Amino acid sequence: MSDISLTTTSHQVEKRSWLLSQWGQGPGENPVIVLDKSAFTAGTHYPNGYIPSGEPLGKITATGLYGPYDNAAADGRETLAGFLHSSVKVPASDTDPGGALVVAGFVKESKLPRTVDSAGKADLKLVHFA
Repeated sequence: MSDISLTTTSHQVEKRSWLLSQWGQGPGENPVIVLDKSAFTAGTHYPNGYIPSGEPLGKITATGLYGPYDNAAADGRETLAGFLHSSVKVPASDTDPGGALVVAGFVKESKLPRTVDSAGKADLKLVHFA
């Protein structure tokens, strides 16, 4: 018997206009990371169910997982580790999603989903902000 029930799938249109070059974006150049889902806020960091490409990230010292960069944090996220390469769908379950981290390249600051302060910019020696 066939199942012809309606199924809905949502997709995120990828916007990498913040990434100005492919330098540092080749195969194997973006470290694979795991995001700490609990560190992100639904309405702020993923209002449509996706953490957007270009999200500034910091590494949580206690777990090794990544969360949103916050210079005022005291858990490791106060150091900018890089930017999320591609949008990531936040799972409905407690599963922490994976992604890739941009740690080098040319970034158009005005196109990032959230602004980065001067302390964060100083953390990334291989990123040029335009």
